[in-house]
Amino acid sequence: MPINKEKIAKRQEAKEHNPDFKRPESWRYVRLQTGWRKPKGIDHHQRKQWSRGRPGLVKVGFGGPKEARGLHPSGFTDNLVYNLDDLSKLDPKTDGVRLGHSVGTRKRKEIVAKAVEQKFKIFNARVSVSGSKS
Repeated sequence: MPINKEKIAKRQEAKEHNPDFKRPESWRYVRLQTGWRKPKGIDHHQRKQWSRGRPGLVKVGFGGPKEARGLHPSGFTDNLVYNLDDLSKLDPKTDGVRLGHSVGTRKRKEIVAKAVEQKFKIFNARVSVSGSKS
């Protein structure tokens, strides 16, 4: 059961009114990916917004609601955890856990075991509580 449903719904509602931000000229050249890149040319048509048919520029006004920022799609807040101390500062009812990239398998197992015991939502466990590395 996701928490903060109304915040997630608000964010989704705001997102529906935003334009599709595409990389300039990505529709023209196959070699360019569609992911957003800011146009930086001195006379770039999209940066200067010369023509109406061009996609919009990413601007601060297109952001989602402030209370929904930092929320995982499940509704929990996304928190990086590197050790058991970090885990003890969080609340399992509202906070989700994402294990840091540099955490090794041994410490990862300890953190996952403790998180499961305290009923945290884990976003990237990558290791089972008992058993071998997977």
